[in-house]
Amino acid sequence: MCNVRPGSKKFRTRNGVMMSRRSHSERATLADVARLAGVSPATASKVLNGRSDVGANTRDLVLGVIAELGYKPTTARRDVQRERTLVTVLDIVESRYAGTVLQGILVSATAAQTELLLRLPPEDWTGTSRTAARAWIAELRASGVVGIIALAVAVPDSVLRAAEDAELAVVTIDPIDTTDSRVVSIGSTNWAGGRSATEHVIGLGHRRIAWIGGPLGSTPSAERFHGYQAALHSAGITPDDVMIRHDTFSVEAGLQHAHDMLTLDERPTAIVAGNDEIAVGVLAAANELDIAVPGDLSVTGFDDTPQAQWTTPRLTSVGQPLVGMGRMAVETALSMADGVQPASRHLQLATTLNVRDSTGPAT
Repeated sequence: MCNVRPGSKKFRTRNGVMMSRRSHSERATLADVARLAGVSPATASKVLNGRSDVGANTRDLVLGVIAELGYKPTTARRDVQRERTLVTVLDIVESRYAGTVLQGILVSATAAQTELLLRLPPEDWTGTSRTAARAWIAELRASGVVGIIALAVAVPDSVLRAAEDAELAVVTIDPIDTTDSRVVSIGSTNWAGGRSATEHVIGLGHRRIAWIGGPLGSTPSAERFHGYQAALHSAGITPDDVMIRHDTFSVEAGLQHAHDMLTLDERPTAIVAGNDEIAVGVLAAANELDIAVPGDLSVTGFDDTPQAQWTTPRLTSVGQPLVGMGRMAVETALSMADGVQPASRHLQLATTLNVRDSTGPAT
């Protein structure tokens, strides 16, 4: 059995090795990690540096010891090893929205001489156990990662706890949930954007105005929908439940729901979409049904991704400063890594309605 220093507490790893938790006044060393994992310091160093010539079982064991000890490489060692690194976690790589935000992240990271890694959420992300979360965070830390940027994905509580314990900055962009006080979020004025799009078509004389948005469980989607409702209420228009749909932020959702609505006896004369991909689906449904846009139907989107100007007709859309959101996320994560906390836990950038060819006067 290994020796345990006075004042430390014993605990046992999964393979039965007796280990000790250090007091806050002590700092674990790489030699401690190697000794307690039963490997050579050279092997522990390989795991720490992300080398591939280490077996999976050995890697997991060393990472587990790193997590339990709370081992952190010295600043000098990290600086010699590599520049600071940020990791962006996302699961919507194929969308124009994600690509545009990533452009801002990449530009800002490059300017800050910061390495950028992209990661899909690990399997069973939402159900990540505390042990798995601590091992994942320890692996990131060992690779020189100083902050996590989560792009439109929810960060599990276990990961937030592990990141907090490891003093690893976490910043979310357009998070599904903004109620957790531990989360620093970057977003836009979604409510104001939803209202401005709806007020625009109201101003064109439309009264049968439908909504097709993302899931209500998503904070950005709910805020946009509430802006739509507020505009209708201010104009004295009672929304028709038949013309309100909540689904995924996808072309397929826009196509399906728009097709249903546009075949009603009293179809909408305007559809406010929760994002540009839904709006593209609406345009496709109108085209299939030989409904002229904007002659017979006005359509608005949200995000103002590059595809908004590629559609026929060009899409009126609420512009989010997507590149700016990416830049701000990097700047905020690096500042937090330096110990500087943002003035607000929820940062919002202004939206702008960009009027193009897909909206016109009601007939």
